[in-house]
Amino acid sequence: MPTYATARLAVRARALAADAPSGVRPVLGLAGPPGAGKSTLAEALVEELGPAEAALVPMDGFHLAESELRRLGRLARKGAPDTFDAHGYLALLSRLRAPASGETVYAPAFARSLEEPVAGSIPVRPEVPLVVTEGNYLLLDRPPWNAVRPLLAECWWIDLPDPERVRRLVARHRRFGRSAVEAEEFVHASDEANARLVAAESGAADLVVAAPPR
Repeated sequence: MPTYATARLAVRARALAADAPSGVRPVLGLAGPPGAGKSTLAEALVEELGPAEAALVPMDGFHLAESELRRLGRLARKGAPDTFDAHGYLALLSRLRAPASGETVYAPAFARSLEEPVAGSIPVRPEVPLVVTEGNYLLLDRPPWNAVRPLLAECWWIDLPDPERVRRLVARHRRFGRSAVEAEEFVHASDEANARLVAAESGAADLVVAAPPR
């Protein structure tokens, strides 16, 4: 797994938990365009912190099911802001930030092998002091996504030059079953449209993290 100086970043993440007001569990957000390396950093950071210190809850668990995207005529734009249950994500962030005493909060995951969300896949135990979440639209400055940022203790931007980011996206889609032509077409028709939106309409981050080479 690539290194993002995770030990140094973990120190900053631990400080968020240590400095949180009583009754508030901080949520650390990782934002950036598709393919920038958000999930890689999130997984590395949570691994560095350990399961007693942090839980990972990706935004991708709130993808709408493909059956619903077909009904809406949005399957070809899967990954766009309106193809997520943004209000459901906001409700979960609120629960994670202010959990009821003794309550385990269950979050959905996104199964790339199925290309579908899977409900109740991620348990966040009440004693875990920090939640890490990642996704394209955490800093997006349009409703309803602009309600995400106030729920985050900090939000970091993951930066990667576009040519390498696109290369990684194409490779990812090919790993999960698309042909070379299908992968290229989807990246340039959908992922890159989302990347342009994120670049144009995202607010300022608390920290910019340069993704390492692979």
